[in-house]
Amino acid sequence: MDGAREAKFSIGQIVRHRMFPFRGVIFDVDPVFDNTEEWWLAIPEDIRPSKDQPYYHLFAENDETEYVAYVSEQNLLPDESSEPLRHPQISEFFAARDGDIYIARDRDLN
Repeated sequence: MDGAREAKFSIGQIVRHRMFPFRGVIFDVDPVFDNTEEWWLAIPEDIRPSKDQPYYHLFAENDETEYVAYVSEQNLLPDESSEPLRHPQISEFFAARDGDIYIARDRDLN
């Protein structure tokens, strides 16, 4: 895959957004951008990240709500708050939290 870089963050890691007030746990990683062109173009051009970097799927939350986010690597930082996460889907994918990492559930894979 041309342009793909090794991911800096891993599945189960708790991260926060560099610019916006939300944090979450990574549940999937794309080696390069893998969303719609419409989604990418909706990001203001002055802060639009490049496509040739890992993108992360997060069970994300802010003070008001929980949601799924798709975030470029350049916009993530490790979360060092040790605050609990409340996203309801975390328990579907992860069995337990060990420090700043969630441990994946054993899942049947096809």
